[in-house]
Amino acid sequence: MKKNIILLTIIFITSIQVSAKVVSKPIEYRDGDAVLQGWLFYDDEVKNPKPGVIVVHEWWGLDDYAKNRAKQIAELGYVAFASDIYGKGVLKTTFEEAAEISGKYRNDINLLRSRINAALTTFKQQPEVDKEKIAAIGYCFGGTTVLELARSGAELKGVVSFHGGLQTSNLDDAKNIKTKVLICHGAKDPFVSTDQFNGFVTSMNKAGVDYQLIIYSNAVHGFTNPHNGTDASSGLAYNESADKRSWEAMEQFFVEIFK
Repeated sequence: MKKNIILLTIIFITSIQVSAKVVSKPIEYRDGDAVLQGWLFYDDEVKNPKPGVIVVHEWWGLDDYAKNRAKQIAELGYVAFASDIYGKGVLKTTFEEAAEISGKYRNDINLLRSRINAALTTFKQQPEVDKEKIAAIGYCFGGTTVLELARSGAELKGVVSFHGGLQTSNLDDAKNIKTKVLICHGAKDPFVSTDQFNGFVTSMNKAGVDYQLIIYSNAVHGFTNPHNGTDASSGLAYNESADKRSWEAMEQFFVEIFK
């Protein structure tokens, strides 16, 4: 009899787990006069607030790649917010267009920090999120963005940059960082110069930041995105090993900061 009860209990719990699913919904918000739209991803069966992760897109804008990464994070048991830096519906399709709009924000750090802090403020307002346990991750341009979020002095548990730019207008702003930092960097990334790399490390050491810097051999820029192809000679290419290893490093980082 006891065995039957235990078996039925296991079946019941399993059925609950199977029925649980990640859902998404658009979240419109503002930064000054700019109208932005992000996407919130969460398990609709979980009723208690969960640790949250902001995801920042590449230089194309908030596309399916960023949303899919947010969905993957939600599947790990977190609440994820695919944030918007450029503005509602703004997507670029050519390298020239993407370089122009991303350059606008890289050259105006105050604007970039304002946009990502607006996302952080909005995310904290969502009832699904544990406001005391928030991290931010970003890819390429998004990696640069989450590092600027940290340099702005934002209160959160951690940031993760995947093949992001390491340069900033004022390296001494590292002194404002209050959070743990994980940088996942390609050893052969041609878009981060030796001077930029060394300047970044020096600034982080000088400021006493709690950071990890992982360098992946044979990886160039954009190593997490399969859409970049595998021709490393172009300087922009997918690297399956670096992608998997960096994702695992992020998962372990989350375990550490959200414990």
